[in-house]
Amino acid sequence: MRIELRNHPEKAPGGNPAETFQPFIDTFLLGGASAPLGGVLILPGGGYSHRAFHEGNPVAEAFNALGYHAFVLQYRVSPYRYPAPQRDLIRAVKLIRSHAAQWRLDKLAVLGFSAGGHLAASGTMLADEINADEGDKADSFSGKADAMILCYPVISLTDDFGHRGSGLYLFGENAGKEEIAKANMQRLVDKNTPPAFLWHTAEDNGVPVRNSVSFAEEMWKCGNTCELHVFPHGPHGRGLGLGMPDVKQWTTLAARFLETSAGFTKA
Repeated sequence: MRIELRNHPEKAPGGNPAETFQPFIDTFLLGGASAPLGGVLILPGGGYSHRAFHEGNPVAEAFNALGYHAFVLQYRVSPYRYPAPQRDLIRAVKLIRSHAAQWRLDKLAVLGFSAGGHLAASGTMLADEINADEGDKADSFSGKADAMILCYPVISLTDDFGHRGSGLYLFGENAGKEEIAKANMQRLVDKNTPPAFLWHTAEDNGVPVRNSVSFAEEMWKCGNTCELHVFPHGPHGRGLGLGMPDVKQWTTLAARFLETSAGFTKA
């Protein structure tokens, strides 16, 4: 089932109709549950310039097999600028929560890859600061996820280990470094940051592993629940990790984290 996100669509910056994109959610719901189940909202990566298919629907199907409802958000990317993607995520969380009784959904996690990981973190951690209301019943629900799963995530946009390309596509060429640095996620961690599961590969040359390490360190400093896995080998962008016996464990590890550390219920 596909759900359109916005009641009030926005034209692309510059007004080019060919660049206008209306965000939406695809749902992957498990039937026959005797009690409400946890859910995972998946955000494909793509450097805020596109959305990678292999980090969307196949991941939803994998989490269905692990006992969770799943959703895939196709959010706005360049030429849309900050905070358009974050508004899309916050709105998606609100919409999903507004259907929780109907869908037999309990807690909701956000799961993002690469720049989608940055979106998962920023949309969650800034949910109370960014207005995503659309004038319907979903406005009354929280837009903050209960947990985060960050897969080889972009955490910094400006540091020496950050992914500056994501910052460029998210903020545009005219944005200053100080403006972009406000969205460096490791700097925004506080005691209210929800539980987080992160994984990365040490060999990642696209988004250095220090992104995940820096975020985890800040989580632990604040006394927050955080699990980090660093696999020794593998390039950036491997999605489910198929063909890599160690990396492909991450879905099982993440599902167990949701259950044991974040209080999620699975089928």
